[in-house]
Amino acid sequence: MKMMMMISNNNNALLLIKLLTLHSLLVLAASQDFDFFYFVQQWPGSYCDTKQSCCYPSTGKPASDFGIHGLWPNRNDGSYPSNCDSTNPFDVSKISDLTSHMQSEWPTLSCPSNNGLAFWGHEWDKHGTCSESVLNQHDYFATTLSLKNQIDLLQALKSAGVQPNGQKYTLSSIKSAIQGASGFTPWIECNNDTSGNSQLYQIYLCVDSSASRFIQCPVFPKGSCGSSIEFPKF
Repeated sequence: MKMMMMISNNNNALLLIKLLTLHSLLVLAASQDFDFFYFVQQWPGSYCDTKQSCCYPSTGKPASDFGIHGLWPNRNDGSYPSNCDSTNPFDVSKISDLTSHMQSEWPTLSCPSNNGLAFWGHEWDKHGTCSESVLNQHDYFATTLSLKNQIDLLQALKSAGVQPNGQKYTLSSIKSAIQGASGFTPWIECNNDTSGNSQLYQIYLCVDSSASRFIQCPVFPKGSCGSSIEFPKF
């Protein structure tokens, strides 16, 4: 009887090991299922002046600067993975040393006012978990903050005479300014203000699959802006 119990326990242990190994392989396979990242920044003025409007975070009105939206794994065919690992949810304690920096560089504008945790949690759960083959949770946010520091989008636009003053600028001048500063062609996403005017909303640049350097985008998202778009105040 004792021998049979030992065999049973060994079989259970082996089964558990196999299940854990299978789970790890599935998570790894899912997290590696991408070719590059979109690094996306948004202009707060264009988020706030829509019909949806916005709410400032509990820490106060963000600076008049582009804020991070996210770092999104994507594939060369235009598709993307999402929500890759439900066993590793967002844990703010893992980024406690980054929180103050994130509040300034990665602010939330959704209503009602909040401290940003829901926004950051969404970005990690949907996108970050799909990058676990190269970035753990802390590195995902730290790397994204570092990418923002490498290229000053607002300064690049201002240096080219493109100011957030409510005036209209050509789409080509906006792209040229960013390409001149970064060395890479950006993709520009527009939205509409309450009057229906097309405006500069988000700027996409691409990063290689190791999240270590900017690259030319293998593919751009769908959609387009007009030839002349507004750059609203904030």
